[in-house]
Amino acid sequence: MATPVRSAATKIDWAGLSTKLKPETVAAINAFRRRHMDLTKTVADLKEANTSIDFEHYRRILKNQKVVAEAEKAFKSFTPATYDLAEQLRIIKEQESKAVSAAEATAQKVAGELGDLKKLLTNIETARPLEQLTIDDVAKAYPELMPTVDKMVRRHQWFVPGYYERFGEFVVGF
Repeated sequence: MATPVRSAATKIDWAGLSTKLKPETVAAINAFRRRHMDLTKTVADLKEANTSIDFEHYRRILKNQKVVAEAEKAFKSFTPATYDLAEQLRIIKEQESKAVSAAEATAQKVAGELGDLKKLLTNIETARPLEQLTIDDVAKAYPELMPTVDKMVRRHQWFVPGYYERFGEFVVGF
């Protein structure tokens, strides 16, 4: 299992991946990679370390031979604990599937927003200049405005209430 993981990790374009992800995600991945490299180095160092104990040396030095005999008996009967990793691997797979589904949902959302933005950009590019815009064009685009405008014209109300307070007076010099 370690060989396919190593080969997959070497095939990933980490620089290209970091440009596509959020900065906090990149930081988390880099921290994880750093911890992994440190642990791999520690494991390699421990494998190279001498693990034999010279009990004869301790028998010559210590007066209490019973302690050395008990330590040697405990050392020889020691077996490392084995752990069932199936549960942890299951949890990791669940988290991975959740992350993948969240990434797919985000990709769909971004694709939808990108489509909307492309439509908006097309509308902006194909729109007529403001100087060529007529009242009929505005009425066609916003039909809900026409009843309000008609009512204001019947009342001889030529200014929009609150406009000057909000935007100030704008005079175009001719």
